[in-house]
Amino acid sequence: MPDQKFALPDWEIQVISPGRVNLLGEHVDYNQGLVLPIAIDRYVRLAARPRADDLVVIESLDLNEITQFHLAGLEQRADADGRPLAGWALYPAGVAWALRENGLEVRGLEAVIASDLPIGAGLSSSAALELAFALAWGAAAGWGMERMALALLCQRAENLYAGVNCGLMDQFTCAHGVARHALFFDTRSLQWQPLPMPPGTTVVIADSGLRRQLSTSGYNQRRVECEQAARALSARLPGIQSLRDVNPAQLDAHADCLTENERKRARHVVEEIERVRQAAMCLAQEDAPGFGRLMAAGHASLRDLFEVSLAELDGLVEAALSIAGCHGARLTGAGFGGCTVNLVEKDAAGAFSQELQRQYRQKFGRQAQVYVCQPSRGTHLAGT
Repeated sequence: MPDQKFALPDWEIQVISPGRVNLLGEHVDYNQGLVLPIAIDRYVRLAARPRADDLVVIESLDLNEITQFHLAGLEQRADADGRPLAGWALYPAGVAWALRENGLEVRGLEAVIASDLPIGAGLSSSAALELAFALAWGAAAGWGMERMALALLCQRAENLYAGVNCGLMDQFTCAHGVARHALFFDTRSLQWQPLPMPPGTTVVIADSGLRRQLSTSGYNQRRVECEQAARALSARLPGIQSLRDVNPAQLDAHADCLTENERKRARHVVEEIERVRQAAMCLAQEDAPGFGRLMAAGHASLRDLFEVSLAELDGLVEAALSIAGCHGARLTGAGFGGCTVNLVEKDAAGAFSQELQRQYRQKFGRQAQVYVCQPSRGTHLAGT
C-alpha cells in the first residue's frame, strides 16, 4: 500500500475508497456499452464523525482547504457564508443532495480527507470521493444500501449537481472493485463479472501532468455527438436506443445520414465495444499480448476517431510500446490530458517505468509521474 502523506484523525468512521483506471472501453459507458476497468490501490481516505446540527465541515489535507455548507441549503451550491462551493466540494455536497433526494437520512458531519490519487488525472478521484462520503453518511445514520444503487446515486450527484455528464463506470468500479481482477461490466443491464488479470503482469499508470476539467472540456460535446448519431441512425434502424445497438455493418450502411464528426464518434464507440468483448476473451485465455494489441488499437481510435488525445499522450503510448515487457498502452479516462495505462510484465515494471519517464522527459521536457498498480478492493469501511 502506498505511503500516506497525511495522518487522519482517529474518528469513529474511517473509509478507504479506491480510484480506478479503465483498461478498455473508453467513452462507451454513456452509450450503454461494455467496459473493462479495475479499481486501483491508490485511495481517497476519509475520517468522519457526526455532528448534532446540519453543518458539514470538510478539511482536505491535500489542498489545505476547509469548506463548510449546510444540508438545508444544498440547492444553492453555496458554502456556509453564501459563497459558491469550491469545485472539489461539489462532489460531497452533491452526494448529500442525491441521498436526501432519495429519502435517506443525511446528518451533519465533520470530515477530514487525504488522497494519494492525483486530482484531474483521469483516475476517478471524484468518484472515489463520492463513494467515500456516501459510505460515511450511511455509517453516521445507520443505513446501508446495495452497492449498485449507491453507485447510481453518486453518478446522479455528478451529473445533476457537479455538472459532469459521466456514465456509471467510475462510480461502479470504485464501489465494486475486486482485488487482482478486472471488472467486465455491462452498463446497460448492470450485470458484471470479475475476470482475473493475466498472470505475471501488472498495470502501470503514467500521468502526463496535463490537466483538464471535464465539465468545461470536450467531454460533454462528445457525449452530445454520440447521442445525435444514435438519433440519426434510429430513423433508419427502428429500435436503436443508443450506439450500443449498432453493429459495424449497420454503421457502414447508414453512415451517409451522419455528419463527419458523428460518423467518427460512432465508429469509435461501435468498434470499442467489440474490442471489450474480445479483451474479455483474452483475459479468460490468459492472453496478455492479445489484450495489449486491443489496448493499442483502442488508443489509435481515441486519437483518430474520437479526437480526445494530445501529443503528450500519444508520445507516452508510442514510447511505452517501444519498451521491452510492455504488452499494450493507451490513454485512459476522458482524454484531453491525464494518464495512459500500460499492461506490463511484472518483472519488467521497474525498468519500464524509468525508461518511459526518460523518453517522455527527453521529448516533451516534462516529468511523468508513474504508478505501478494492482487491482484493488472497492470502497469500504476500514476494519471491515
